[in-house]
Amino acid sequence: MSTVDLTAETFEQTVMDNDIVLVDWWAEWCGPCKQFGPIYKDASEQHDDIVFGKVDTESEQQLAAGANITSIPTVMAFRQGILVFAQPGALPANALESLITQVKELDMEDVRRQIAEQEAAGAQGSGS
Repeated sequence: MSTVDLTAETFEQTVMDNDIVLVDWWAEWCGPCKQFGPIYKDASEQHDDIVFGKVDTESEQQLAAGANITSIPTVMAFRQGILVFAQPGALPANALESLITQVKELDMEDVRRQIAEQEAAGAQGSGS
C-alpha cells in the first residue's frame, strides 16, 4: 500500500478505523522530510497491513497545531486508535522497521490498563 494524504477531515477517521496507522508530519520546504520521504514510502510498500499517512503541515496547520507538532519530520504511530509513539526527526530505514515491529507486537490490553492507571492516578492527584 502506498502512502495516504491525511487532512483535518480524514485524520481521526483513519486513525480510528484501522488497527495500525503511522503518520509522517512533513513540509515541502523541509530537507530532512525530503530525505525521510523515500524511506517512509518504501516501508509503506512492504507493510500492506498498516496505513501510512502523511500530513503536510503547511496545508494542515490547524491539524498540526492540534497534534502539538513543533518539529518536522515527526513520526507518530497509532494502534487501535491510541497514540503509542511520537518522535521528531527522520528515522533511518532500520529504525522505522524496528518501530513497525514494536507497534505490531504491543499488547494492547496492557497498554489500555496502563492508560487507565495513569488516568486514575491523575484524577486522584487533582483532588477530584
